[in-house]
Amino acid sequence: MLEVPRAVEQKPDDTTIPDERLELIFTCCHPALATEAQVALTLRALGGLATDEIARAFLVSPETMKRRLSRAKAKIKAAGIPFSVPRDHLLPERLAAVLAVVYLIFNEGYGGRIDLAAEAIGLGRVLAALMPDEPEVHGLLALMALHDARRRARFSGEDLVLLQDQDRSLWDTAQIDQGRALLDRALALRGRGPYVLQAAIASLQAEEQPDWPQIAALYDELARVTGSPVVQLNRAVAIAETQGPEAALKIVDQLPLHHYQYLHSTRAELLRRLGQVEEARAAYQRALELARAGPERRFLTRRLAEL
Repeated sequence: MLEVPRAVEQKPDDTTIPDERLELIFTCCHPALATEAQVALTLRALGGLATDEIARAFLVSPETMKRRLSRAKAKIKAAGIPFSVPRDHLLPERLAAVLAVVYLIFNEGYGGRIDLAAEAIGLGRVLAALMPDEPEVHGLLALMALHDARRRARFSGEDLVLLQDQDRSLWDTAQIDQGRALLDRALALRGRGPYVLQAAIASLQAEEQPDWPQIAALYDELARVTGSPVVQLNRAVAIAETQGPEAALKIVDQLPLHHYQYLHSTRAELLRRLGQVEEARAAYQRALELARAGPERRFLTRRLAEL
């Protein structure tokens, strides 16, 4: 558990945040800290994620994340940053970091820890009630609902099942409808931020026949908004469906994600589709070296055996 410095101002007695966990998130996300530090501190303070789990979310080593956490705590202490729940009018300036925290908690849960996924969705609902006119809040809640609706189909026993191979009868259609209603609300509020875009992609992926050109176009916009190489990797998957694996491979091979498991597994799949078996085998092996979760390791092992 993160040891936080003593507050230099009193916590307001009349806070409108109706959830202690969400209070803690807003408290940690002080704008004087860099967004990465805000998110990392909050995840540590919530006690749900260990340092190595937080490091994995940021694509850095555990030692690097430990140093970042130490620097952030030192800055709080040296600068006398108020460690308290912000007043209502200050909530929006902390929103981006708060959303990032909630989504990272969900992602950890989506990887297998169901309790964390449910907690993140619960926090999203509280946040939507607290800030009903923020499109990104509705976008994040829509995104989590759409992904979580497919949770039962993601595994067969303890084995991972890819989206295209999932049994759609196991999808929660009511939850998909809820996610799409939340997305409609976000769009009505003129939302075009990263969570709204991701929710729109997830909604299209839930169609019987996904509109891959539209998905690729949305990833183009998401890449422009975020500048994220991980988004570019996901865009490459959509490009593979519209322009073929060779075009997608050209994108993948330019990404600075050499220690990212999913770059290598994506690259391996593209190489397999191109018939470049030996290169595919090497890429799958590298992905397997980087994989930690049991279901993903078993999936990659099966892929290697199939080659």
